[in-house]
Amino acid sequence: MTDDLDTRSTDIAWIRSLAEEGANAPLGGGRILMAAGVIYGLASLTQWAAVTGLAPFSVRQSNWIWLAATAVFLLLTLLDKIFLCPSSGVKTAANRAAQAAWACVGTGIFAIIASMSVVAWKVGPTGGVLLALLPSLIIVFYGLGWGVSAAMVRSARLMGLAIASFVSAVVLAAMTGSDAQFLVYALALFLLMALPGFLLMRAAGPTRFKGA
Repeated sequence: MTDDLDTRSTDIAWIRSLAEEGANAPLGGGRILMAAGVIYGLASLTQWAAVTGLAPFSVRQSNWIWLAATAVFLLLTLLDKIFLCPSSGVKTAANRAAQAAWACVGTGIFAIIASMSVVAWKVGPTGGVLLALLPSLIIVFYGLGWGVSAAMVRSARLMGLAIASFVSAVVLAAMTGSDAQFLVYALALFLLMALPGFLLMRAAGPTRFKGA
């Protein structure tokens, strides 16, 4: 009985700390979120340019831009970890939980892309239907990340981003086969990832180099 009471007290204290810290500290990780939105948004614009014939290369050739974008994003993430100090907001329990959620979002996106690519390769041309769902699935993952972050820091604005992400996923699915799908996907990445990431980065304060 005493152990149960101690456990409940510990849980309540932890939940209270999340609420108090979330109300007073900005959400960290803005640099990475902004980088993801900008890099993959530009990749989506490149894909749209290829689909509409505006680019000097074919749609098949443009598919390599996603691998290049992923390589650039992973490199920037590594450099961020090595050279830049974390923002002041990332040391709280709420921010640690939100960062863990975003780490799972990123890992989940890579896993779903790899899985769907394998399925498309095994089943042949019909697998293109699965790949057409990727923009919607990725935006859904982003919505999950914003939703968890909103719950951790009790932010109505972040919850609004989560809802907007879910709505955008349905819109992108409805645009399957349209030349404008990747243009809208790029706009969604800029508005739902890059811009919020920039605002979070600014709210967290100036960035310092490690050792400075």
